[in-house]
Amino acid sequence: MRIAIEAQRIFRRSKHGMDFVALEIIRSLQRIDKTNEYWIFVAPGEDVCLSESENFHIEVLGSGFYPLWEQILLPAAVKRVKADLLHCTSNTAPLFAGVPLVLTLHDVICLEKQKNGSSKSLYQRMGRIYSRFVIPKIVNKCKKIITVSQYEKGIIDSRLKLPQERVTVVYNGFGKEFNLSAASPERNYLLFLGATAPKKNTAGTLLAYSLYLERSSRKLPLKVADLSRENMLEYLNEIGKPEIADKIECTGYVPHSALPALYGGASIFLYTSFRESFGIPQLEAMGCMTPVIVSDKSALPEIAGPGAVYADPYKPETIASAMLRLENDNDYRDAAVKYGEERIKMFSWEKAANEVLSIYESLKNN
Repeated sequence: MRIAIEAQRIFRRSKHGMDFVALEIIRSLQRIDKTNEYWIFVAPGEDVCLSESENFHIEVLGSGFYPLWEQILLPAAVKRVKADLLHCTSNTAPLFAGVPLVLTLHDVICLEKQKNGSSKSLYQRMGRIYSRFVIPKIVNKCKKIITVSQYEKGIIDSRLKLPQERVTVVYNGFGKEFNLSAASPERNYLLFLGATAPKKNTAGTLLAYSLYLERSSRKLPLKVADLSRENMLEYLNEIGKPEIADKIECTGYVPHSALPALYGGASIFLYTSFRESFGIPQLEAMGCMTPVIVSDKSALPEIAGPGAVYADPYKPETIASAMLRLENDNDYRDAAVKYGEERIKMFSWEKAANEVLSIYESLKNN
């Protein structure tokens, strides 16, 4: 087969969740599939993180406005290479692809009412508008839709009313660099991956941290990744806790190569979102032997499993209580670390890529 894969954003320096999923799936396909021929279509970027091989070709298409890239440049390139199918990896796809279409639909958050306020980011707001327009128009054109959890499949099925057999769950993996070697004996801070997206529960998590500071004897500082100090101060003013700003370090965007050390140095990782379709960071932290406090909402319990440490993201006091128990009860902490070490064995990029390849093969001559 001649397989085209859209990976528009994987060469950009500041990659996020969907970008890493696409990149790791492609890398794994490159290792396991020496038969089919692939064209990977990307936009220009500074981080050239993928190399060509005998049956994997990389084409950099012109940059510019994302809808133009996806709706005009991508289908023209797919037609030129005479692909047998196109796999779009990040929720949206060309309205007129011209070939059988596989779509990875990580979530349909854009189609849901925003319960926890709107994003502070113009980029996120514009992406939401584009996705809300495109997704309902393309899902019935897809031969297969891949999503990343049974939780998300249930939402897609109920909201988009698609045939059951069209939507397939393929769990994400996590990188092998997230392992014991990244663990530090220091463990002298708490860690939260903050963001301005409402689903991340940044305000509620900062409020939980303020409750922790009131009751903890250690009073560890909090590192907040992927959030500017300006945004952090806005959140602290919103919750009426500006006085704790000097206990919080905003690291900004953290390159993927630096994440293992960041997780490995944390005493506790807070993954307290209102809404996630999968949640790769919890697996990465578990791999680094860091105990994780996980939200008990959305897909997170499905991935974290029955033995995880849970908190209700709508109740900051439950997050603070979990932090204090992990800090003060060594047996409880050790059990959480050991459980995470076993849980992550369920997930790998190689397994995910094999399942994706099976989907491609099912469409052969279709």
